[in-house]
Amino acid sequence: MNIVEADGEELLVGKHLVTEAELAEYMAATDNASPGQGAKMVARAWTDAEYRALMLRDGTQAAEAMNIPMRGMPPLGVLENTDSVHNLIVCTLCSCYPKAVLGYPPFWYKSAAYRSRAVRDPRGLLAEFHTTLPEGVKLQVVDSTADYRWMVLPKRPAGTEGWNVDQLAAIVREGDMVGVTVPSV
Repeated sequence: MNIVEADGEELLVGKHLVTEAELAEYMAATDNASPGQGAKMVARAWTDAEYRALMLRDGTQAAEAMNIPMRGMPPLGVLENTDSVHNLIVCTLCSCYPKAVLGYPPFWYKSAAYRSRAVRDPRGLLAEFHTTLPEGVKLQVVDSTADYRWMVLPKRPAGTEGWNVDQLAAIVREGDMVGVTVPSV
């Protein structure tokens, strides 16, 4: 079966803007993406200081270091949740989402209700996800765009010292990596 079946894809290949191989790689990367990939990135960042620094400096390179193909994808930025700052990701215009590392967005992320509440009442929105931030923690709402995607490096939960990367990745949820939830044990 020829990978190039849709008219738009045929046009791109026909005009030599992409090759069939590049198109197949892009489609496979998107089809194979899942929140588990992002969770592995987070777990590695929690256990490897050099990787954590790379992830915060250049999310795209950090994803590629984990064999997550990023060619053709918008750049990936990573924001770290700390004791004093909690990041919440939203795309106010549509549903820009870091699909390469988190897979397809959950239905609620694309909803007009989520997008508007994230800006208008972010703490109320977090409460609906059973996330309450400690007093004094600044809540920063960050807008993903068509040109730049964001994900969150959540705080590592207490009580996970000595856990291996697989154990840590197992507790990281999709919501943790966009900031609506926080990992727990």
